[in-house]
Amino acid sequence: MKKRHLPLLALCALGASTALSSRAFAAEITLACQDVGFGCTAMAPVIKRFEAANPDITVKVENVPYQSLVESLPVQLESGQGPDMAVVTDLGGLSRFYLDLRPYVDAARFEAEYPQTLSWLRGADPTGKAINGMPTTLTVNGAYVNLSLFDQAGVPVPKEGATWADWAEATRKVAKATNTEYAMEMDRSGHRFASLAISYGAQLVDDKGQPVVDEGLKKAIEQFVAWHKDGTMPLDLWGAVGGATHRELFADFLNAKTVLYFGGSWTLNKMDKEVGDLFDWEVAPAPCGPGSCTVMPGGGALVGFKQTKSPEAVGKLIEFMSLPENNAEMVVAAVEIPASKSLIDKGLDYPGASERTRESLKTFAAQVPKMAPAAFRFQGWRYQRAMMNAMTTRISQVINGELDVDTALSRIKQDTEMALQAAAK
Repeated sequence: MKKRHLPLLALCALGASTALSSRAFAAEITLACQDVGFGCTAMAPVIKRFEAANPDITVKVENVPYQSLVESLPVQLESGQGPDMAVVTDLGGLSRFYLDLRPYVDAARFEAEYPQTLSWLRGADPTGKAINGMPTTLTVNGAYVNLSLFDQAGVPVPKEGATWADWAEATRKVAKATNTEYAMEMDRSGHRFASLAISYGAQLVDDKGQPVVDEGLKKAIEQFVAWHKDGTMPLDLWGAVGGATHRELFADFLNAKTVLYFGGSWTLNKMDKEVGDLFDWEVAPAPCGPGSCTVMPGGGALVGFKQTKSPEAVGKLIEFMSLPENNAEMVVAAVEIPASKSLIDKGLDYPGASERTRESLKTFAAQVPKMAPAAFRFQGWRYQRAMMNAMTTRISQVINGELDVDTALSRIKQDTEMALQAAAK
């Protein structure tokens, strides 16, 4: 039998075709994240290993401010633009843009690992089967307290079960005795305010997905405004910024300008590194209102978006990052509470964290069983962001004397209902 030899030009053409084919399978995917908690830095080593194991996939990490993820990302997605994937916290609000990962990940393992939090990513269909992302960590709102200032003032630190009023009275005494600028501060965030509101008995959303404006919300707003008027909280923080603009106030606690700062567990790593031994601090158990001793749960998720041109690459990366050994590494680096059931059951060590930070994590985790049902319902609601923005905007207007409380309540309901109506069109 004669051997047939391909001409040199044909061989070259075949080689070029193979190279082009190989490049055709290559993908560059863009991942948007912030650099706090489970963010760009925490994910970097795992992404590097993924790229080494998958040389045909390049992950372009875009480190963006949290405010950009909250305000700019939805606008980009609405116009069909934006990254291929992101770490997000508006879990239900962005659900219509999520890529269903079932063809690319082990769906049964995801269901077992995230039995509750997957529903937060399903928006209007919380009981559906879509795997719309990988829940990363659970977060818990809470109060950071400057113990050094309490010691200097000789004022006892309120114990578990103390009310918001107890904390306000104690921190006012401390601020006066130590010439500290502010007694209490709260991030300019509807999510943070929701902790206070629900503890005062607010429902915020009913079991049919409709916004609720009730007596509990009214009492919470009245108390919050009163604290701004009497100097317990500074007028120039919630009042100075317009609209729903998010404003984190960690820097004031770092600089010992406030006795109590109401933020959340995602800043623990930052607190440990930046506050260090400047002063003694701790996380306080959830302050109690007339309704409950509750704070808001929260969390993030690593999601892909429908408009991506490389869904398989996105799914492959999320599957890789969800593997227990990789997930544990990122959660430990972030110094946060895992969302994964297997990691919660196993327990994690945080070797790089101080003893104070490890104790703070335990305090945050201990608040989860005390959370009111309304807090979980609000967290998983598709229109949570709309109502949070409405509360932030209208409460600020009351603080500035532009609205009275009753008018603000009416506007909060109107604003949220308009968002529901717009989504239904």
